[in-house]
Amino acid sequence: MLLEMKGVAVNYGNINAIRDISISVPEGKIVTIIGGNGAGKTTTLRAMSGMVAPTRGEITFEGQRIDGLPASKVVAHGIAHVPEGRRIFPDMTVEENLRTGAFLRRDKDAIRSDLEDVYDRFPRLRERRRQTAKTMSGGEQQMLAIGRALMSRPRLLLMDEPSMGLAPVIVEEIARIVEEINAQGLSVVLVEQNAELALELADHAYVLETGNLALEGPADELHDNEHVRAAYLGI
Repeated sequence: MLLEMKGVAVNYGNINAIRDISISVPEGKIVTIIGGNGAGKTTTLRAMSGMVAPTRGEITFEGQRIDGLPASKVVAHGIAHVPEGRRIFPDMTVEENLRTGAFLRRDKDAIRSDLEDVYDRFPRLRERRRQTAKTMSGGEQQMLAIGRALMSRPRLLLMDEPSMGLAPVIVEEIARIVEEINAQGLSVVLVEQNAELALELADHAYVLETGNLALEGPADELHDNEHVRAAYLGI
């Protein structure tokens, strides 16, 4: 198993954000986490990427404990996080933003090669490489955030609400990109408010409700689950 969370809890002060969450991410698969607002989805990703430390439980990546490590060390292990709201550097150019994704790397030739690969994947970023990031559309900024994460050469990509606030045609493009990078061997954990999209893309799914794991199973089976259809698919 590539990544495993076992009995993980995260508290913010006296508030239990997630309680005893166990999630497994097989290599080469897309795993999605769905749930309503405040369910604990973002906190779960933040625990995986080292942005918050678990109160209890353990997280392993390729068999090594990573819970409690700072985020920079987690990135070095091979986990990249595309945060909710994109969190690009607005006053830096597109290329400067992309290069920040490789801040732990020293292989200059490979960085240049990976930068060209990102530009090939996202031609609009190539067109705007010297443009400041804040002048780009929401969809272009999302592509930039994904490209920046890919510059770290991750084994696992964590994506938090990549379709949020985007036009349907851009959402389709982001979905295609997720499928493409997964087909090339990159594992993905996808947190997505658009449950229909998430369950279409994913191999396996987890449903969080008020910080607890309510359901899990193959994504196609959860898509047909009566509770999921009523609560999250509007059916």
